[in-house]
Amino acid sequence: MSYLSLKSGTDVRGCAVAHDGLAVELTDEAVYDITAAFVCWLVDQKEKSAEEMTVALGHDSRISADRIATAAKKALTESGVKVLDCCLASTPAMFMTTVFYHTDAAVQITASHHPYDRNGLKFFTPQGGLNSFDLSAILQKAEEKEFYIPKQRGEVVPTDLMTDYSASLREMICKATDKTEQEQPLKGYHIVVDAGNGAGGFYATQVLQKLGADITGSQFLEPDGMFPNHIPNPENETAMASICHAVTAHKADLGIIFDTDVDRAGCVGKDGKEINRNRLIALAAGLASQGHPGATIVTDSVTSDGLKVFLEENLGLHHYRYRRGYKNVIDKAIELCGQGVDCPLAIETSGHAALKENYFLDDGAYLVTRIVIELARGVDVDRFLEPLAMPVEERECRLSILSSDFRTYGESVIEALERYAANEPTYRVADDNREGVRVSTPDGWFLLRLSVHDPVMPMNFESDTVGGIDRMIRGIKNFFAPFDQLDTSSLG
Repeated sequence: MSYLSLKSGTDVRGCAVAHDGLAVELTDEAVYDITAAFVCWLVDQKEKSAEEMTVALGHDSRISADRIATAAKKALTESGVKVLDCCLASTPAMFMTTVFYHTDAAVQITASHHPYDRNGLKFFTPQGGLNSFDLSAILQKAEEKEFYIPKQRGEVVPTDLMTDYSASLREMICKATDKTEQEQPLKGYHIVVDAGNGAGGFYATQVLQKLGADITGSQFLEPDGMFPNHIPNPENETAMASICHAVTAHKADLGIIFDTDVDRAGCVGKDGKEINRNRLIALAAGLASQGHPGATIVTDSVTSDGLKVFLEENLGLHHYRYRRGYKNVIDKAIELCGQGVDCPLAIETSGHAALKENYFLDDGAYLVTRIVIELARGVDVDRFLEPLAMPVEERECRLSILSSDFRTYGESVIEALERYAANEPTYRVADDNREGVRVSTPDGWFLLRLSVHDPVMPMNFESDTVGGIDRMIRGIKNFFAPFDQLDTSSLG
């Protein structure tokens, strides 16, 4: 197996637990080779020896974490690196080791919200997560077993990262509310947390409770890599229904739900309605733009028309729709800032939210801390979101491309749809879209785009009227008839 096949965007991911006939891809050897290659890459980048470097290592709650951490630690120490062993940690906290402890890099063992049998490696330097090009270079080094030969073995230093990270979030709340920890700035507020048995349980006990919040009703805080209660994913319907029920059952002021490694979060208002996707973007934009009038908010391409109206007309901001993929959104925001554009927030509808004030790090705990601060200041979050128009219907259909050259074929479909839509009197092609083709119709809008890695064309629909999506599908089906290498069965 080529190590390059383990590349998933900017992360390494693969099967880590053998089951149902599936073989382990993320073997001890693979983990060792890739981690050792990362050290070699670091030496090239930093132009200093591995013996002078410190690298932090952590993991989420997956059942394969200890095995993979052992192989990664071996690779790091045998490369001469000093290892800060952070054990169970959130992914954003692992990046923060470059800030707290001035590490040269960090390695997090995680596969985000994916099933228990998956795992992976995520690499950070003080500049942030690696890009796709750099990861490919590391995997190529691993293929060729291009490793650094040290003069001495590195040491392992046990490090209580999550205590320091939690303290930084408590300090943030205290500073914003002008109170000390002893004055309990969250006393009188009831907040429930759902960690999905991932790495986020610390937020309830080490942040909220220590500042006086009532966390009664918080659930699934204990790490369990089998995720027995629900998938730890704020986009999952079962997971969101669970936290919504917890909020209403316990009459809480706010609900918080994290994904496995806490780089994403969702919320629930006291009314039991989820604050997720477009609603979360709207709230995050309101927070991030404080003191930034007329700022630009970068999102991915599938945000609703109602959100654009809310951002531009209610908040007076500029909405910059970009491509799917949280790293794409973050990188675009950083690029715009470099061009002099005031861009305080990059956020994807999946919940990845990166604020400029926080190193453009997608950190679910940081985002909800900003929300908790507003709650402690007496802001009614539900009322803030009232002007945001929500669609009546939404749906995503995935059209499989059968052609071996799926990218070229998919691009030809998009080009043809753009021409077709431009000549349809009831269609309007969006002029601010930067991925695929987005078309407004009398019933709502649809977006057809090409998946970054897979032979699939996702097609998103939103409608402001009941039955609108079915009408849009009926209206567009004839367009697809000539494309015999496109499976449109998901359209119904």
